[in-house]
Amino acid sequence: MMAAALHEIREQVGDARIEKINQPGKDEIILSFRTQAGAKKLLISAGSNTPRICLSEVTRENPSVPPMFCTLLRKYLSGAKLTKVEQPDFERVARLEFETHDEMGYLSTRYLVAEIMGRYSNLILLDGTGAVMQALRPVDFTTSRLRQVLPGMQYEMPPSQDKTNPLNEDGPSFIKAFKDAPADMPADKWLLKTFSGFSPVLSREVVFRAAGKTDEESGRIDGEKLAREFLAVTDLIKNGRFEPCLVLDGKGPVEYSFLPLTQYGRPCRVIAAGAGSVLDRFYEDRDRAQLVHQRAADILQILTHAKSRLVKKMELQTAERKECARGAEYKKAADLITANIHLISHKEKTVTLTDYEDWREDGTYGTVTLELDERLSPAANAQKMYKKYAKCKKAEVELARQLELGQVELSYIESVLDELGRAETVTDLNEIREELFRSGYGARMKNACSATKNSGQEYMAFRTDRGHRILCGRNNLQNEHITHKLAEKTDYWFHVKNRPGSHVVLLCGKDEPQTEEFTQAAEIAAYYSSARGGSQVPVDYTPVKNLHKVTGARPGFVIYHTNRTAYVTPDKERIEAAKEN
Repeated sequence: MMAAALHEIREQVGDARIEKINQPGKDEIILSFRTQAGAKKLLISAGSNTPRICLSEVTRENPSVPPMFCTLLRKYLSGAKLTKVEQPDFERVARLEFETHDEMGYLSTRYLVAEIMGRYSNLILLDGTGAVMQALRPVDFTTSRLRQVLPGMQYEMPPSQDKTNPLNEDGPSFIKAFKDAPADMPADKWLLKTFSGFSPVLSREVVFRAAGKTDEESGRIDGEKLAREFLAVTDLIKNGRFEPCLVLDGKGPVEYSFLPLTQYGRPCRVIAAGAGSVLDRFYEDRDRAQLVHQRAADILQILTHAKSRLVKKMELQTAERKECARGAEYKKAADLITANIHLISHKEKTVTLTDYEDWREDGTYGTVTLELDERLSPAANAQKMYKKYAKCKKAEVELARQLELGQVELSYIESVLDELGRAETVTDLNEIREELFRSGYGARMKNACSATKNSGQEYMAFRTDRGHRILCGRNNLQNEHITHKLAEKTDYWFHVKNRPGSHVVLLCGKDEPQTEEFTQAAEIAAYYSSARGGSQVPVDYTPVKNLHKVTGARPGFVIYHTNRTAYVTPDKERIEAAKEN
């Protein structure tokens, strides 16, 4: 797959000059090129969860102050010309050669080496002699005894895995090597163990094409068939005839490869695209989750703590409310003591009284044994029972109110957590911080208010097939803004039923929207909610005039009593196509 991505880079930005260098994340570098076909962005990610190098169209928000590594790259590579793109020894290493000028104005060469190796990924800047100038992650003796990556040291390739380069293999040598494979070893495991650059999915694909199943044992496969499929794959790589594809299962991307995958059956479907587009779409959700964890640790900490504290408090209140159910027992005991007070003597610890409400089939009444406080008189014991009854009655009312408030608070916290899961930029996170500060969740969020005060409302906008606009909030502040400030009384409001999600408003004015427009707006409301990825998601919709804002409620909270419900299955591709730039 790296070979496919590098082939695409050569084709589209070969001999182009770097126009901008940005570092949106601590593990990401974006090189912007100006070509005859327009601007192109080369993304190099050295993150442990999302390592890759490819052309990208995903927009990243850059920090106001560039990190030190980004500043160094700008110093040595700004305006540099990309002259060569290599993949040494078919390893997961990309070496980009740049032609630039040094501080004295003389022509010089610089290299940028991207090591895409999972948690060991790195990005290293070399001078013309191959010496390390700087690394995104310096490696010293305490980190690795085999290889150090420090400024001034000569760069060395990562240690070899003692595997065979598949591009140097021919038919006879492959068949000879395959004959030595253990008969009970799965053939895909043998390919993975023997050849460098072969991923698990590619190994399974070659075996599937040769044997019709992915887990066939080596002893049950015809070596010539396997060799034929293996050489067909290596021939594609040698000749640069890549056909990148993405496998979808209805919920999202499952796998990707540089050639069409045939091993997946229904309900999966395979779509073809460029290498950069395939990688962008596959890693999109992971990038968003990584962004949240890196830049929203303070928000997650506050929300997680508040949620756990609230859940524990509600559990205690629920248990206490169950105790309040004994109030009827206290009242009955007090009534019995009062009715039989002439039969109870002072300083009795227990007393057994006739319960005239308990009529039995044998013609007798049941009895009740009560425990008394021997320090009190019978009348005082009765008053004590009445006080417990009154306390339980009052407490049950108050606990019911507190549990209702707690449930509202819990729903709000879950809605903010849902917003956090869909946040894409630093501005989105700052708006969430501002919302939490306004809602009383910590003074630490105060700085976010000044950061987002003049940023404007960056809500999402869509356009229906009929031309009407659809607005969708990214957080509760935006939800409140588009619902109560931008929408007219005759516009339609959409929200996923009984779950956290964005407010969606279909701006139609006095026009009556078409059926497909209602469906499109409902799909957007379902997609931008906690029900994303579900099918037949219920979405409530009603004219904006039916919404009521509760005084003192959290941002984005509304109530309504008149509505209809649509059941939709959101289509991501259709929704993305309708989004306005």
